[in-house]
Amino acid sequence: MSPGTLKLMITGVAVAMILAISATWKVQDWRYSGRLAEQANAHLSDLAKIGSAAADQVQAEQGKRLALEQKLTANDQTHHKELSDAQTNQDRLRDRLATADLRLSVLLTEDPASCNAVPATAGAGGVVDGRTRAQLDPAHAQRIIAITDAGDRGLIALRACQAYVRELHK
Repeated sequence: MSPGTLKLMITGVAVAMILAISATWKVQDWRYSGRLAEQANAHLSDLAKIGSAAADQVQAEQGKRLALEQKLTANDQTHHKELSDAQTNQDRLRDRLATADLRLSVLLTEDPASCNAVPATAGAGGVVDGRTRAQLDPAHAQRIIAITDAGDRGLIALRACQAYVRELHK
């Protein structure tokens, strides 16, 4: 074998090896490209599912918030009506006291020095039971009505706050 032939054979083998390596590289490139495309599609699918779940969760939370706002609005209207009704009742009571249509009185004990004659339970309002009563001065009666009005308003406001907190903690 001549050195030229040997060189030609080595060159042929080298070219064949380069072609084989190149073909193998190309096949591997196609395989990996396919796998990368599958992974990219799977990743996009996962992102779409996550986005859909997040959108569903946001929509559910908005629905809950809207329902809570509606309940709180209804409760607010109810408590506003209670306040308005209490104010109307207090105004009527003040008018009746001012026109002497109604007089407030207190039950007197038999012995002014003793408190033993005061009954343990309250009797029915407006019923004369034969005991001595003293009528209150209209100005004092108006002050008593103002105090009860403030108390009524406070209780209504307290119920409104409690209802608000109950709705928030549901």
